[in-house]
Amino acid sequence: MKLKDICSFLDSAIPLSFQEGYDNSGLQVGMPEKEIRSALICLDVTNEVLDEAGMNGCDLIISHHPLIFTGLKRLSGQTLSEKLVLKAIRQDVAVYSAHTSLDVISQGVSRKMADKLRLKNVRVLSPLKGRLNKLVTFVPESHLDKVRDAVFSAGAGTIGNYDRCGFTAEGTGSFRGNEDTNPFSGQKGVMSHEKEVRFETIFFSYLRNKVIRALLESHPYEEAAYDIFLLENDNIDAGLGCKGELPEGVDEKEFLSQLKEIFSAKAIRFSKLTGRKIKKVALCGGAGGPLINDALASGADAYITADVRYHSFFEGGNQMIIIDIGHYESEKCSAEILYDLIIKKFPTFALRFSEVNTNPVNYL
Repeated sequence: MKLKDICSFLDSAIPLSFQEGYDNSGLQVGMPEKEIRSALICLDVTNEVLDEAGMNGCDLIISHHPLIFTGLKRLSGQTLSEKLVLKAIRQDVAVYSAHTSLDVISQGVSRKMADKLRLKNVRVLSPLKGRLNKLVTFVPESHLDKVRDAVFSAGAGTIGNYDRCGFTAEGTGSFRGNEDTNPFSGQKGVMSHEKEVRFETIFFSYLRNKVIRALLESHPYEEAAYDIFLLENDNIDAGLGCKGELPEGVDEKEFLSQLKEIFSAKAIRFSKLTGRKIKKVALCGGAGGPLINDALASGADAYITADVRYHSFFEGGNQMIIIDIGHYESEKCSAEILYDLIIKKFPTFALRFSEVNTNPVNYL
């Protein structure tokens, strides 16, 4: 397939509009028209990973962490990023990275961590804000099903585990077309009234163009009337971190041992034990220090994340254990998520996991 085909799929399945403002998810290196035969999935792009891609004939690397994080002003090989970009170009290996976009989707990194812990009743810890839109349009009764189906097929109308969610109300619309019109009903230059249905539904902002196109292509009017509103509602399906419950309470020390084994952590850091069993758990893959207060507010007995600062370990008080399992350890499951997404869409595409341990942190 062409590089642009898999990039288009990933851009949609892991919406680029979901990424944090500081991030740089998406295609990092490569020509969209390039033919791609196989891909290597990894957490980080390193010299060793590029060598591995070359040895295995992989012409695409799909990583979690971006190869280019901040803007490059030159390609002179003076920095590590510049050297890696130049090496990728020389080897004709494309690079695509899905970073914070993969963190916030409903089946993202934190949710994968929750699955590994067998948590129940899992919900987003810090929902994504300002990314929901509402569509309101007015359709003749005879064409309601056609328009509604088209808009739903474009991705609108999903709320939690429900899809095709919408609302309708009957009314009467009025209009008058000039001499250049070809009205669906009525006559040119004559005031007309039509029994219409007000139809409204919601959609994620990244679907805006697709939803509007579906509406206009299915609507019978020459000039379809519609409104789009920005909603303040939280996106209950997308956001940073997760919260859930263990099947039964677990002793704190036993829970710490389980974490070490499940995430293959050589060492974990944690705050003062509370003396209570762990039942409610909050977690966030990667550097989740900023969500400590969200974890506390959720009533969690333990909060699992990485890159916790010294003073932040005090913030749990005697209410919650704060546990740092390591950045690499918390996010290496991203490769599994990427693999499952791609293989479901392209079942015959050659994918392989990188065997390089890219963790830059070592322990004595």
